[in-house]
Amino acid sequence: MHKTLVVLSLLAPTAALAQLQELENPGTVSAIQERAYRMQHELNLAVGLLPQDAFYKGLTVKGSYGFHFTDYFAAQGYFTYSYNLPTSLRQQLERDFGVLPTAFDEVQFFFGGDLMWKPLYGKLSVMNRTVIHGEVWLLLGGAGFKFTNTFRPGINIGGGGRWFISQYVSLRLDVTDYIVLPVGGGSTSFTNVLSMTLALALNFGGAE
Repeated sequence: MHKTLVVLSLLAPTAALAQLQELENPGTVSAIQERAYRMQHELNLAVGLLPQDAFYKGLTVKGSYGFHFTDYFAAQGYFTYSYNLPTSLRQQLERDFGVLPTAFDEVQFFFGGDLMWKPLYGKLSVMNRTVIHGEVWLLLGGAGFKFTNTFRPGINIGGGGRWFISQYVSLRLDVTDYIVLPVGGGSTSFTNVLSMTLALALNFGGAE
């Protein structure tokens, strides 16, 4: 009996300390929540820019349709038309050196399809007055390009993000890098085309 009392007296401070620590650190609280907005059928109308070429800059209009299989994976197809404006460098070459306009191989339009992986979804508090929801994705796909003088295939990687205005309307920004293959029209080198677009997106069939 005496030994039992001794053991209990030794364990009492340890139990009290453990209880105090539990009160100070009540445990891990999970902040994971379900998505407030879900996508299914997505229609986009976008305007954008092809900013990379030294001889012209393309102003683009893009239409696309996407299908969201899950919260994390989707596929989309699109068509993009480019209205091209010559740069001052090109104008100088044409004016001072007599270079013909046909010497510059410009993107006229392109189309393709992408697979989308959407690993990030979250919400932000704006000035403690409102909450905005958004998601971020990565893209991988293939495309066909119509240049001034050639038609060539390409592959692309990219990414983007979306701000949900409501369940049915969102704004999305995409940045995509296309690597156009040296196939067709006597092409001997790869061509890099960078596309930046801002789109108004409509969602049909998704649920909150």
